[in-house]
Amino acid sequence: MFSNNPYLFFICTLGAFNCFLVGAYFLFFSRQKRIQNIIFGFLVLLLSIRVGKTVYMSFDTSRNLLFAQIGLSACFFIGVSLFYYLKAALGQWKRIPKSWKIHFLVLLFIVLIPGLIKPFADNVWFWNTYFAWFIYSVWGAYLLLSGLEIRKVIGVVFTSDRKSTTLNEWLVAVFLGNVLIFLAYLIGYFWLYYVEMITFSSVFYALIVFYLIKKDRNTIFQNTPGKYSTKKIDPSEAKVLVGRLTSIMIQEELFRKPTLKLEEVSSKMDISNHKLSQLLNDNMGESFPSYINQYRVEKAIQLLKKNNLFTLEAIGYEAGFVSKSGFYAAFKKITGKTPSTFKKQRD
Repeated sequence: MFSNNPYLFFICTLGAFNCFLVGAYFLFFSRQKRIQNIIFGFLVLLLSIRVGKTVYMSFDTSRNLLFAQIGLSACFFIGVSLFYYLKAALGQWKRIPKSWKIHFLVLLFIVLIPGLIKPFADNVWFWNTYFAWFIYSVWGAYLLLSGLEIRKVIGVVFTSDRKSTTLNEWLVAVFLGNVLIFLAYLIGYFWLYYVEMITFSSVFYALIVFYLIKKDRNTIFQNTPGKYSTKKIDPSEAKVLVGRLTSIMIQEELFRKPTLKLEEVSSKMDISNHKLSQLLNDNMGESFPSYINQYRVEKAIQLLKKNNLFTLEAIGYEAGFVSKSGFYAAFKKITGKTPSTFKKQRD
């Protein structure tokens, strides 16, 4: 019935093609090289591949099963891409953490090995039963994680008395759209195969309409640091982050590196530069340099107590200070004494 419906074929094919163009744009052509935009482009590209496979399998009687394998494999990354898109957008990440890259590589390995050992064309039953269920289960699990990631934003959009931002509304719309697409694919798997194509196209064009009617739509895909500058880190989350930061400083002694940058510490913690800066400024009342200098001065005090053979200048360098003047200034500011006075009193 639906394989002979030219209108349905046109709508679904156009949706998949336009989605592919949007994904390609954010991945390769957008001037705003933001992490969240790149991940969003990857997410949209995966969805276009998945629905493109459905359109092809529904309307092409020849049915090259390689496309079926590619389409199902794409599903494996839709959930995790949504999860990291929401995480990157909410956290205003500046670069993709190494742990995220490893995560994607592990998933790629998991889906590639069965594909090479048991290709779809020769193992249709395996792919349509066990492995398909495994893929959909992974997709669903990451949807749940995405819901947990965005739950507070959903609360602001739907229940809070405060006016929600366009970005918040967009993220909730993208999340709910993905939930609808996932449910449509489950329905299509058991019952009406065409429902997934119609749902996908409907969600895609609804998001486009949402984007176009918003006057401040530039906040969705462009850098707007002011929008999130007043967003406070939840106290319980801040407590965990402070614990991680302290542990890293004590165990790895990063402060002893004279050229240490905030970016290096945030990378170690797997959080954005903005979030670390916000943690230090809003939750700890410290600037990054003053926070690091406290550890350096504490290290210098330990060295002064343990070894009288080092010169004061050498102790300053050993603790991580770039210059003697910087060491003296920071030491006096924190202890109220100069290093030389402190040493004399110890002697």
